[in-house]
Amino acid sequence: MIAPNRSLELVECPRDAMQGWKKMIPTSDKIAYLNRLLEAGFHTLDFGSFVSPKAIPQMADTSQVLDALQWRQSKTGLLAIVANLRGAREACLAEGIRYIGYPFSISPTFQQRNTHADLEASFQLIEEIQELCVKTGRQLVVYLSMAFGNPYGDFYDPDEVVMWAEKCHQSDVQILSLADTVGLANAEEVGRLVSLTINALPEARIGVHLHSTPQHRQEKLQAAWDAGCRRFDAAVGGFGGCPMAGDDLVGNLDMAWLVSFFESQGIPTGIDQTILSECTRMAAGIFSH
Repeated sequence: MIAPNRSLELVECPRDAMQGWKKMIPTSDKIAYLNRLLEAGFHTLDFGSFVSPKAIPQMADTSQVLDALQWRQSKTGLLAIVANLRGAREACLAEGIRYIGYPFSISPTFQQRNTHADLEASFQLIEEIQELCVKTGRQLVVYLSMAFGNPYGDFYDPDEVVMWAEKCHQSDVQILSLADTVGLANAEEVGRLVSLTINALPEARIGVHLHSTPQHRQEKLQAAWDAGCRRFDAAVGGFGGCPMAGDDLVGNLDMAWLVSFFESQGIPTGIDQTILSECTRMAAGIFSH
C-alpha cells in the first residue's frame, strides 16, 4: 500500500476547465485568475498546454500567460500539458515549469484522436519526454486517460491499465494519474483500479483525475482515498471536460467542494479558503456564457 508518510497533493486544473471553453478567454483574465490561484496553496497548478493552436485554440497564448505568472512567489508547482516532442521541448525550455504532463490513453481510438499516434508510438514518446525532463530538471506526469473504460467499444481491462502504468514506472516516471476521462466509472471501479495500481507500484505517486456529476462525486472520491490515493485533480467551479472526447456534460470535481470535504473529515489541505472563495467568484465570471 501507500507509503505511510505520503501527504495529500491537490492539483488545481484551470487548463482543463479553459481548454474546451468555446468563448475565447482574454489573456489578461487568464493571468489574473492563475496568479490568484498560485496564492491559494495548491501542490500543483495545471495552467496551460504547449499544443497546436489549431487543435486547442484556447491554449494558443500559453507562453504569453506563463511570462506573466508570479510563480517565484508561490510554493505551487506549474504543470504544462504536451502532446508531442516539439511541445515537450518548448515546455522544458520555459522558465518556471516544474511538471510536464502527457496524456496516454488506454483507448487506442482516443489516443489517435488526442495525439494522432498509436499506443506503442505514444509510449516511445513518453520515454523520449522522460529523457528530456531528466536533462532539464523537470518531472513527467503521465495521465492514463480512459483508465476506467471508454465510449468507443475499445477493449478494456483494468489489468492492462496496470500493465501500462508499470511500463511507465519502469521508464522512471514517478507520477501517474488515473483519469476517468468521460466520467464512466462508479465508486467500486475507482477503488478497485486505484488499489490495483498502488499495490503494483507502491513507490510511485498515483493520482486520480475524476470527472463526475455532483451526485456521484463523493462516493468516487471516498473510494479513491480509501484505496490509498493521495493525489487529486480538481478545478474551481467544477468546470471542464476533454474537448477531444466531446465531453461537454461531465465536468471536473469542484475544488472548493473537494477542499471542504477533506477539511470536514479532519484532513488538512493547506489551502487558503478565503483566496479559494475569491477564485470561485473569478471563475464564475470567466466561465459565464
